Amino acid sequence: RMGTVLVLVNNAGITRDNILMRMKDDEWKDVISADLNSVFLVTRRAIRGMAKSRWGRIVNISSVIALVGNQGQANYAAAKAGVIGFTKSVAREMGSRNITANAVAPGFIETDMTAVLPEKYREAMLGQIPTGRMGKPEDIAGVVAFLVSDKASYITGQVIAVDGGMTMS
Repeated sequence: RMGTVLVLVNNAGITRDNILMRMKDDEWKDVISADLNSVFLVTRRAIRGMAKSRWGRIVNISSVIALVGNQGQANYAAAKAGVIGFTKSVAREMGSRNITANAVAPGFIETDMTAVLPEKYREAMLGQIPTGRMGKPEDIAGVVAFLVSDKASYITGQVIAVDGGMTMS
C-alpha cells in the first residue's frame, strides 16, 4: 500500500491519427481512454488523500492541439480539450481545500512522438513557432515544478501554454 499522493502530474498521451471520415471507433476510444479517462481515474483516486490533508497540487498535461485543433487529430484534440475542462472543474471543486489544479499545454516538444515526423512537417511546424525551435522536455518540467511548488499556491484553474509563442493571441 502506498501513502497519500499530495502532488499529481497526469502525463498520459497517445495518438491514433486519422482524418475524421476514416477514423475507426477504436482509434477514437483508445485516445479518449488513454488521454482523458486515465486523468479522471487517477485524479479521483488521489484527490481523497489531498482533501483529507487539505493540501495538494495537480498538474494535467494537455496540448496546444486542444487549443487550436489539428487535421487528423480530432480524437487527440477532443481528449486534451477534455483534460482542460476537467482541470478547471477540479480547481473549482477543490480550491477551498488548498488544492490547486492546473494544465500545461505543450507545443511541439522533442519527444519520441515528434521524432518520427517527416522533415517536411517538422519544417512547417517550426514556421509557426516564433522562437524558431521545438521545445525540450525540460521546458515543460520547469513549468510543472513551479506549479507544484508553494510559489504557485494562488494559481489554479489555469492553462499554461509552453509552446514557443505558437498560440499567442
